[in-house]
Amino acid sequence: MSFLLGRSERRASLFPYPPIPPNSQQGGGFAQVDLSRTETSLQKVAVYACVALVAAIAETMPLDHYPRPRETAPMPSWLEDLGGDGYGLPDWTSQFVYSSMLRGNAVGAVGARDRSRGTPTLIQLQHPDLVSVWLDENGRPDWRFNGQKAEDVWHTRVQPVPQRLMGLSPIAVHALTIGTGISAMRFGAQWFQEGSHPSAILSTDQNLNPDQALTAKQRFMAAVYGRREPAVLGNGWKYQSIQIPPNESQFLETNNYTGAECCRIFGPGFAEILGYETGGSLTYSNIEQRSLDLLTYAVNPWLVRIERALSALLPKQQTVKYNRAALVRTDLLTRFRAHGIAIQNGFETVNEVRDLEDRTPVAWGNEPPAERPGPTTISLGG
Repeated sequence: MSFLLGRSERRASLFPYPPIPPNSQQGGGFAQVDLSRTETSLQKVAVYACVALVAAIAETMPLDHYPRPRETAPMPSWLEDLGGDGYGLPDWTSQFVYSSMLRGNAVGAVGARDRSRGTPTLIQLQHPDLVSVWLDENGRPDWRFNGQKAEDVWHTRVQPVPQRLMGLSPIAVHALTIGTGISAMRFGAQWFQEGSHPSAILSTDQNLNPDQALTAKQRFMAAVYGRREPAVLGNGWKYQSIQIPPNESQFLETNNYTGAECCRIFGPGFAEILGYETGGSLTYSNIEQRSLDLLTYAVNPWLVRIERALSALLPKQQTVKYNRAALVRTDLLTRFRAHGIAIQNGFETVNEVRDLEDRTPVAWGNEPPAERPGPTTISLGG
């Protein structure tokens, strides 16, 4: 019996989603970080930043449908709302990224299939922590969603392991690294909240009894509280501020180190893009190269996984591809020079260039140049 029988039932949420636990829920101690819930790992800023970056790009980057090579067409209506919940394909791809990057698997309940191809046309992704599976005596997977048997299931995995149905979970494999980072963050919060050290020392050469010391402290605090004026002390009194240099606070060093390590969990390039690697400078001249590094080393493998998963649902020879040029946006002069080279060498027409620049076509823009020259070399040195 299928989980989803009607359209109205398909659009209803099957299970409540576990909330993201706040950082104040420290559990039994700093050394005990429970990563059994997927969202707990998002308390580590580096983990959240990596996942949010890929999810945002996958959700906002244009996704084109190619029924034939080099020929675009409108997206099939069922693919525009693959989850059947009314939020559209961008929302579905964002869910796919979160599940795949944090748990290494994306699992969904199939609500409808194409009659001729048999491929799913409606997939409601499940929260990875509510999915369980084991192989029966015949070697077939027995899926359970929130403890209930699921008959029609769609599953894709990242980093598959031989003789294992489920892919590796990055959060489970690197739980120690992520847990150490969250523990350092919680220790730092307690350090500043509870005041593990006094802010200053007010001393005098005179011998004070407890009442006199308390009176001196209260008078000094009343004199300086909420004011930026200089404090005047009498003869024999000294004020010494106590400050801890950041490099002496080991939890800050630990937090920075684990931040870079958490970025590397999801692939090369994330630590550099998000600023966890020091030693490089970001200038105007290398912004474009930084975008290329982001696309090539960090985000592109995850975009390819989405493209393959969606293309497998389409008829043969049909594919979907992200328009990666939307991410790598050069400066205006370099872009127009590239357009000029393409037009002069017959790679593009004027209207194709105007369309890329979000401008209306012109009547003569579909014609190639009157004289087609040979390959042209244009100096970009200025």
